Amino acid sequence: MTSPYQKTVLENGIRVVTGPMSGVRSASLIFYFDIGSRYEKPEVAGVSHYLEHMLFKGTEQRPDAWMISEEIEGVGGMLNASTSKEATNYWCKCPSTHYDLAFDVLADMVRNSVIDKTELDKERSVIIEEIRGSEDSPEDYVHDIIDEVIWGTHSVGRSIAGSEETVGAISRDQMVSFWKRNYRPERLVIASGGDVQHDHVVELATNYFGAMAPDDNADRYDVAAVTQEGARSRIHTKETEQAHLCVGFPALPYTSDRRYVQGTIEAILSSGMSSRLFQEIREKRGLVYSVYGYFRPYEDVGQAVIYAGTDVARVDETVTAIVDELRKLRDIQVPEDELRRTKELRKGRLLMGLEDSRSVASWVGSQELVYGEIKTPEEVMEEIEAVTAEQVHELSQELFTQDKLNLALIGPYDDEAHFTELLAL
Repeated sequence: MTSPYQKTVLENGIRVVTGPMSGVRSASLIFYFDIGSRYEKPEVAGVSHYLEHMLFKGTEQRPDAWMISEEIEGVGGMLNASTSKEATNYWCKCPSTHYDLAFDVLADMVRNSVIDKTELDKERSVIIEEIRGSEDSPEDYVHDIIDEVIWGTHSVGRSIAGSEETVGAISRDQMVSFWKRNYRPERLVIASGGDVQHDHVVELATNYFGAMAPDDNADRYDVAAVTQEGARSRIHTKETEQAHLCVGFPALPYTSDRRYVQGTIEAILSSGMSSRLFQEIREKRGLVYSVYGYFRPYEDVGQAVIYAGTDVARVDETVTAIVDELRKLRDIQVPEDELRRTKELRKGRLLMGLEDSRSVASWVGSQELVYGEIKTPEEVMEEIEAVTAEQVHELSQELFTQDKLNLALIGPYDDEAHFTELLAL
């Protein structure tokens, strides 16, 4: 099958990928930079996220944030960005008739922002309040805690936003140096989806970025490793009406050839109201209102997390129930009918998730950034279909081991040893 996606690599290393769609009137554009929070030195932790905010604050051509947003929203478009541990992206979705404007605005932001000192200090306060707000929201903060429990002081376990101390100390010079050092052509993927023409996107990319020279001084991350040898718990003691907890453990990186098997395990545990976690822990036992899980793979390592919010008096029962579900999947091979339903769920959601121009731009851009190639939905569905019950059983036995389990808990508790004992697989 001929791929509907196209790719061009500019002379300076910028990759341009497109996913044209028929019957749509929108176009989406995403600039992906291969740089995120785990690349940061400890003293500037949070600078990737901070910089992402600052690039919306004004350029020489568009001196303030209002002018940037007004140009896009004034034609009905949307503009935003996000930072993860391994990447930062800036995106715009607009009527396709205004695609060139969207490209001009995004390119101006990522290349010509002024990083005004006054705006820098104002945004510093905003981000510090964002950090405090997260810490005041236990259902959010517990996810930062489980990252730290699993990875310790390694950068992959740090909060993307950084800390009050590091954000409070980041200078303009440090930010500009990080920006210029890492927003380089070899780290940039330009992705578009919707009512777009590949050759035109390449032309725009060449006009705006073709003169950028590659640079080998970009930051690199420290490779992480799994060294855990026993179950661990951490309690953040706080008077709360509801307890918030995460059970987490190391998992496979996205570079593993078993990533589709891991994705199937994730779906069995937590995709939808028919998933094992939802059915057993919420529907049958009535222990929680919210329970879900996710796998978060990185280039060198990965992690899995199961979150639950429950009554403060039912934490022991909830932790035990989660561990029981892991044990079942580890010890009992998944029935073929359940595996079939899970595969169909994954394939159906994949297809439905690609009905929007932004989702198509994300599909082609993220694959190119992560894997250096773009699979079609049909190719990915073939990989999903090829997963066997034996493979799921084998990987579950490998991942779900007591000496790799971790618990993060926020609530009125203080006996970490007691909760560690509950992680008995």
